[in-house]
Amino acid sequence: MPSRVFPRLDDLAEQLLDRFRPPLWLESEMKQRVLLFLNHVLMQEPPAQDRLRRQQGRQVQWRWRDLEMRVNISPAGLLERGDERASPDLVLILNETSPLEVARSVLQGQRPALRIEGDVQLAADINWLVDHVRWDPEEDLARLIGDVPAHRIATAGRRTAEALRDFVVQRARSSSAPDGTP
Repeated sequence: MPSRVFPRLDDLAEQLLDRFRPPLWLESEMKQRVLLFLNHVLMQEPPAQDRLRRQQGRQVQWRWRDLEMRVNISPAGLLERGDERASPDLVLILNETSPLEVARSVLQGQRPALRIEGDVQLAADINWLVDHVRWDPEEDLARLIGDVPAHRIATAGRRTAEALRDFVVQRARSSSAPDGTP
């Protein structure tokens, strides 16, 4: 019986995504916030900005289900909103349609499967960014509240994430067992 919880949640999540699309103004604002966050992370990594500077003026499009986001690479090696009318140089399409399957694969430390269309060198540079650039939330939190409290909060967050990851992996293993037992 417990193994059926995830498929029901999966169906519910897909139905919610299909039925309740946010208004255009909210979707636009969310995309802007994602860009601000990505640029914040990139600004902490000068080698990443250097790599992106070589690709300035290029456009990347990300697509998942009926959602899409286009970004242009700026001369500063950062990202800016892309022109919806321009043809992208690189298109990255997330193959998995189920939101819970995407979350499950990420929590298991795997990358969701992508279909890649377009410029090979640009794709290699984006892949390098994914492999080498990481957000350090503890560092950002330390700027606000100090090193020691930030370290304690980050440690608690890591432990929580590990417990959640272990739970998801265990559930995935038990649901794939032929008789339903781990």
